[in-house]
Amino acid sequence: MTDADIASRFPRHPFDGDDPDKLREECGLFGAFNVADAASFVALGLHALQHRGQEAAGIVTYDPEIGFSSVRRLGYVRDNFTQRETIEALPGRSGIGHVRYSTSGAKGQTAIRDVQPLYADLAMGGCAVAHNGNLTNARAIKKELIERGSIFQSSSDTEVIIHLMARSFQKNIPERMKEALRRVEGAFSIIALTRSKMIGVRDPLGVRPLSLARLGEGWALASETCAFDICGAEFVREIEPGEMVIISEKGVESFRPFEPARPRFCIFEHVYFSRPDSVIGGRSVYESRRAIGVELAREAPVEADLVCPIPDSGTPAAIGYSQESGIPYAMGIIRNQYMGRTFIEPSEQIRNMGVRLKLNVNRALIRGKRVVLVDDSVVRGTTSRKIREMIVDAGAAEVHFRIASPPTAWPCFYGVDTPERDKLLAARMTEEEMRAYLGVDSLRFISLDGLYRAVGEEKGRDPSAPRYCDACFSGEYPVPPSDALAEGALTLEDAR
Repeated sequence: MTDADIASRFPRHPFDGDDPDKLREECGLFGAFNVADAASFVALGLHALQHRGQEAAGIVTYDPEIGFSSVRRLGYVRDNFTQRETIEALPGRSGIGHVRYSTSGAKGQTAIRDVQPLYADLAMGGCAVAHNGNLTNARAIKKELIERGSIFQSSSDTEVIIHLMARSFQKNIPERMKEALRRVEGAFSIIALTRSKMIGVRDPLGVRPLSLARLGEGWALASETCAFDICGAEFVREIEPGEMVIISEKGVESFRPFEPARPRFCIFEHVYFSRPDSVIGGRSVYESRRAIGVELAREAPVEADLVCPIPDSGTPAAIGYSQESGIPYAMGIIRNQYMGRTFIEPSEQIRNMGVRLKLNVNRALIRGKRVVLVDDSVVRGTTSRKIREMIVDAGAAEVHFRIASPPTAWPCFYGVDTPERDKLLAARMTEEEMRAYLGVDSLRFISLDGLYRAVGEEKGRDPSAPRYCDACFSGEYPVPPSDALAEGALTLEDAR
């Protein structure tokens, strides 16, 4: 099959001009307990976690004399929580915060009502809840609750947890939360705030991350350890899968409210989501990504002149690939560090320049060279095509793509905004068809076994007991995506 045949068989999607060809991050959480000016620490922590969600941010604090205070805004942390008057509107020695990218509700159309933390007055007092992940049976439970008289104020699946807590007859908020979370399925890391406690909890499989740190005389919880660094907190440990910690004046108490389960942490945290200066599972994210590049060089060698990352997420893997292959590493593509969100695009011509607004080829370096481009993933392939065009236009002799993850062929239902399966390039094409579609001289992905080896599993993936959730690569869902199955978005045959 020729390249022209591939292009005609798999035409470009209408959204090609806007697609960044990346899986969208989930959300980020930060909480501070028993520290002066807690809101300032929460804002700093959220700033460090901005990569996990750029649509909106919110902070809720508690002060004994004033009660709960809340500020929730659309946009970046830096644009909403750097003004002194905003922080002063959030008094108290305890607070929690959330940065959001929508994974449920109206995706890409965040409304203020959906910005977390969500707050509710329960029978025994107020409670604010911030959630990272996605509940796979939320719509079924929401339907049941509405039929029983509940009135929902948001489109977020997090509100399901609050309504289940409100209907519980348990004697206190932590017990009500335990009861509510036993009913939900899917992935969740949660930080909640009451008048006297901060609560942190991970789902039984530990799909989403959450860690504990000492912050002066108080405590902090965060999605990633990099958030502790910015505010001077001392990392203590990760919250374990299926664990609930309750932080109060008595200290940190640990509980196990769920049936034991084999952990299945999201392997894509190692590949892309977490910041490279974070530590997850006792392992440096940077080192995991560098090791992925090393494995990729072993599995997919090629004769070339330069190894260039597609910035910024492909950089550690490109370094590893260069070190293992002996091919010089070079910054062949330069990122415009001041882009932020793409500005309002007034015409189709400008819209089609979207990638060039963010990335530019170092022409003097690339011209006449055989170039290995290293990226973290290929989702729809649209940005990859444009980058290849830019590299060729700059005079590259050959363009080889090396991808630091296996082909993404399955949607995620655990807190990552993934396109429907028929829009994922790897679900529609073979590797050779993808190569032709992208127009590159060669295309290779790291194998799933190679990825496991890179993150510390020496023998690769154990098919009988995989350590990680890798459903986006394997199609093996550790928790049945009940809502998707019920609505026909996925079949039992698909959900292996």
